[in-house]
Amino acid sequence: MQSLAVEMKGLTKRFGAFTALNGLSLNIEKGAIYGLLGPNGAGKTTAIKILCGLLKASSGEGYVLGRRVPDRSVLPEIGYMPQETALYLDLTVHGNLTLYGELFGLSRSRIAEREKELLEFVALEKWRDSLASNLSGGMKHRVSLACSMIHEPRLLFLDEPTVGVDPELRASFWEYFDVLRRKGVTIVLTTHYMDEAQHCDRIALLRQGQLLAEGTPADVIKSAGAVNLEEAFLALAKREEAG
Repeated sequence: MQSLAVEMKGLTKRFGAFTALNGLSLNIEKGAIYGLLGPNGAGKTTAIKILCGLLKASSGEGYVLGRRVPDRSVLPEIGYMPQETALYLDLTVHGNLTLYGELFGLSRSRIAEREKELLEFVALEKWRDSLASNLSGGMKHRVSLACSMIHEPRLLFLDEPTVGVDPELRASFWEYFDVLRRKGVTIVLTTHYMDEAQHCDRIALLRQGQLLAEGTPADVIKSAGAVNLEEAFLALAKREEAG
């Protein structure tokens, strides 16, 4: 469907006897902020890596911008920020952004424009010429986020984008994500911060590789008879365990 940015049909991923993702089926509309929520080990990162073509599903199908993954042709149109730092530590912040921009075929002038905008967004203008190896973990995370957006992708996959970020900067991140959404960019992000889900158009609660609930944050809370998403997750988990 052309209105969908992402489509998952029964995605399953096994690592030996361990099932990390168990039959996940979700549709994500274009131009939405979509949150995959759940604790560590819920299958959030596994789903993202399959959609980015970094892991092959054991079964099921995934589609990104209308193309079944893995598909190299979709890579220039997506941005991916992994949980682990995706930087060249022997390069400066400027060097990393320049390298990523060149890999995506941007001109030097356009890279310079994007670098200025993105360093302001992640509040790292003063560290432009610092080696990535000398940055704190939180700073590296912010540079990695900037690198994932250097080429202005239509679809962003962000794995825990606000980890290690102070509350004020977290708020500014969400403001920027909202700006991107208004420009038509689709954002699929993972988080274990339940309060952040209120910023998403729709969310999926995952637990042990399975879908607990999906919908708007308000609908998920209502369906669980809870007052917030943390309570909703606990109630839905208990309901699943009870059968």
